[in-house]
Amino acid sequence: MDMQVGNKCIKTDEEGFLLNPDDWDECVAEAIAQAEGIKLTEVHWGLINYFRTFYEDHMRHPTMNEWVRTLGKHHGKPFKEAEKYRDFLYELFPKGPVPVLCKLAGLPKPVTEVESQA
Repeated sequence: MDMQVGNKCIKTDEEGFLLNPDDWDECVAEAIAQAEGIKLTEVHWGLINYFRTFYEDHMRHPTMNEWVRTLGKHHGKPFKEAEKYRDFLYELFPKGPVPVLCKLAGLPKPVTEVESQA
């Protein structure tokens, strides 16, 4: 599949994941978000950057458990309970936080175990 972003033609797989991670930039993330029906906020961008940094540092996606354990602490009092933070993430990304964030961050499609390790 192809996606037009500005004057660039971005190649994606049938689910919208980038075939070439080097094609990613903020405009591409915005186009993917629009296709997913998401209006990116500061919180979304923080999570996109977290995923990109985590992947760069570990060469893998964070598991839902790692994500909830680490970032839940940083998002304040309402998220001291992992379940509340997980619910918050699903409100932001109803189709699944890990796969949608991987797509928005220009990362490879995650394996299903990443999402279910909560």
